[in-house]
Amino acid sequence: MIQITLPDGSVKPFELNTTPMDVAKSISEGLARNVISARFNGTTVETTTPLTTDGSLILYTWNTDEGKTAFWHSSAHVLAQAIQELYPDAKLTIGPAIERGFYYDVDFGETTISEKDFKTIEDKMLDIARGKHDFVMRSATKAEALELYKDNPFKTELIENLEDGTITFCDHATFTDLCRGGHIPNTGIIKATKVLSVAGAYWRGDENKPQLTRVYGISFPKQKELTEYLALLEEAKKRDHRKLGKELELFTFSQKVGAGLPLWLPKGTALRERLENFLKAAQKKAGYEMVMTPHIGQKELYVTSGHYEKYGEDSFQSIKTPKEGEEFLLKPMNCPHHCEIYNATQWSYKDLPKRFAEFGTVYRYEQSGELHGLTRVRGFTQDDAHIFCTPDQLDTEFKNVIDLVLYVFGSLGFENFTAQVSLRDPENPDKYIGSDENWEKAEKAILNAAIDKGLNYVVETGEAAFYGPKLDFMVKDALGRQWQLGTIQVDYNLPERFELNYKGSDNELHRPVMIHRAPFGSMERFIAILLEHTGGNFPLWLMPIQVSVLTLSEKYEKYGEKVLNLLENHEIRALVDNRSETIGKKIREAEMNKTPYMIIIGENEEQENMISVRQHGGEDLGTISVEVFSEIVKTEINKTLKQF
Repeated sequence: MIQITLPDGSVKPFELNTTPMDVAKSISEGLARNVISARFNGTTVETTTPLTTDGSLILYTWNTDEGKTAFWHSSAHVLAQAIQELYPDAKLTIGPAIERGFYYDVDFGETTISEKDFKTIEDKMLDIARGKHDFVMRSATKAEALELYKDNPFKTELIENLEDGTITFCDHATFTDLCRGGHIPNTGIIKATKVLSVAGAYWRGDENKPQLTRVYGISFPKQKELTEYLALLEEAKKRDHRKLGKELELFTFSQKVGAGLPLWLPKGTALRERLENFLKAAQKKAGYEMVMTPHIGQKELYVTSGHYEKYGEDSFQSIKTPKEGEEFLLKPMNCPHHCEIYNATQWSYKDLPKRFAEFGTVYRYEQSGELHGLTRVRGFTQDDAHIFCTPDQLDTEFKNVIDLVLYVFGSLGFENFTAQVSLRDPENPDKYIGSDENWEKAEKAILNAAIDKGLNYVVETGEAAFYGPKLDFMVKDALGRQWQLGTIQVDYNLPERFELNYKGSDNELHRPVMIHRAPFGSMERFIAILLEHTGGNFPLWLMPIQVSVLTLSEKYEKYGEKVLNLLENHEIRALVDNRSETIGKKIREAEMNKTPYMIIIGENEEQENMISVRQHGGEDLGTISVEVFSEIVKTEINKTLKQF
């Protein structure tokens, strides 16, 4: 007998070679019908894998992230089989599950795949799925694997890097693929498939290696779910920040300036400034001091911090000066500069904490294929701050930053989020700098703060920054997509590298602890996500133009200007549209520009010294005074703009 521990902590005895599916059946027939994957002692297994030792078992259904991963990983195999049957000369490479769906990288040779081929591939996938073929894992020797793929240089390269005795294949129907495992029971569970797109992708992400065709797909256990997903994709297209950014005249890109380097237009600049001023006001209340640092620094600065080792090879090339041996780099991070600001003064424990904040622009050379609107750029501004405190102050300071992040989210309508505690990977210590002792202290501090603040959090091993663990906020937008927004990191390492200190009450020198924090993260990325989350309908307090004053004709231009002045006296941002266009056209354009309120000015309004108000979306608020309208605006702003 073996002892199986279930997620609720209960331990049950089972016969040797019992499978996860057998365990599911012992719990309930309903669970057995729905379980599609499992994890045993921390390793993903098939539902048919014989269990031969005592251990902990977790059963996954489609409604879990792990279940979806197994479902989409298995669907990638079905996609590969469909491609192999339709294009016998194609060479398969790898095909993992991704956050939404899966892909397979394929060398199609001289054949070009386009949207016209998608339906044929989808039909073939469904035909294979209906066969209800079991996914079966088997082991193979290295020699057997190399023989099977002797005509496929991509698979051969993968196999050559594997050890004999660790190589496994997955078989279903007439198809076999090199695979480590993690599949659903059979293909019949796949009821709906869609090929979403194709793109170019270099083999193993190396631009010096052959270019392949990446076929993206998604699948579901019900056709209804696919239909709903495709509707969501259509909505996402409407909300694409690149489309909205152009329509709302917020930003642009220029090939002459360079890929990945956004240009902010007047309306976008006003939007950014409003966000910055919003955070600056909160930071001032929280005791932060604003600093400014240059866009470049000597190479040695980033060697000391460890950023050169992290970003040097993949970043912009160094800037050489006429002076022999002198090199500068475009700033990849603000923290080394802030360390040197701290170092400019000898601090006492009575002076701490010191909180330095900056909207600092940094530069990273992202590969051209990875650039994407504002979400992946080469130059971006971080709402960076670094807190230097004593170890005794760390807990309070960390929790205060959590409060600041929650204030930002609440004021911008991000209510659905999970906190992610990102720890180092104990299996890869070379990825990180600093001592085990410092890492343990930092990780403990973050976990304690998350617990004490009552955050809904998960722990992710291996996701820490190279210098310290962090607390990331994973936000779901209006379409249910998850984004990482806001980060707080505890760092014992940079203070050591820069030899930072303060004089303690014992008159001895001590190392401060450093907290890195950025509620927005990257201003560019944050605005992109906010655009897509709101569809361009920003909270009223943030809108560049809150009111459009629309005159029925030129006769009412003077009264329109009077209304504009009254609105500005109430600190309402407005403009007058007195063009000789129909009122219908003016309203349509104001709607397209996402203007929250439209004020209609005509003969009756002028005679009665009133305004007629229409809300974005078509609701008529009637004829009211400017004073009453200003109270409506103020109330709406106070509802969304939280107090800090």
